[in-house]
Amino acid sequence: MIAPATHDTGSAWLAVPAPDAQSVFMSSGTWSLIGVENTEPVLTSESRELNFTNEGGAYGTYRYLKNIMGLWMAQCVRRELIVRDGDAPSFAELADMAAAAEGEPSLVDVNDQRFLAPASMIDEVRDACYDTGQRVPETIGELMQCIFCSLAKAYAGAVADLSRLTGTTYRRINIVGGGCQNAYLNQVTANACGIPVYAGPVEGTALGNIMVQLIATGGVAGLPAARALVRQSFEIKEIEPQR
Repeated sequence: MIAPATHDTGSAWLAVPAPDAQSVFMSSGTWSLIGVENTEPVLTSESRELNFTNEGGAYGTYRYLKNIMGLWMAQCVRRELIVRDGDAPSFAELADMAAAAEGEPSLVDVNDQRFLAPASMIDEVRDACYDTGQRVPETIGELMQCIFCSLAKAYAGAVADLSRLTGTTYRRINIVGGGCQNAYLNQVTANACGIPVYAGPVEGTALGNIMVQLIATGGVAGLPAARALVRQSFEIKEIEPQR
């Protein structure tokens, strides 16, 4: 029997096709797990205060990461629209609506507890904008623009914290999981972080499981070779930041 990383994020982390130690990893779905891969844990008080954690990974590695709100807010909005209207735009259409929204987006703190289980995510986002004296999103496109740009701002803050905590300048973000298909979120993330985003593959958890089996049975020489195989086998979209 071959034991994989025994955790969905652990397996997804293995499948991140990062070429070197200057890569930020993100598993993007309902939640966003953003961090880096280390060979030693980071145990400073600042790391603890900033809510980063060290999770044991395969092959003697540590997933040094932070849990940030992911597409949960978008999922809640879509579900609310289905209940209200009997139908709703697809997630791809919601991203397109956000991209088409005009004007400077309002921004909210996506990690605020108020967004975990509100009676209405649409009303909660609008109320948060009103409470902070910003333009209140009126259309669904403006609402989604606010959500996605707010996520990107949170990601940028996490990357800046990672750089300070590890003393490393990061030059790219590799995103795996279902959220990597959101072209608009990828672009605003690249813009906010000021570094390229590499999106894909989508099925990171399954691939990470397969990679462990390949390594164990001698199909590939080790983790670097397995990641190189992922880069060669799947389309990885590069998104450059727009100034």
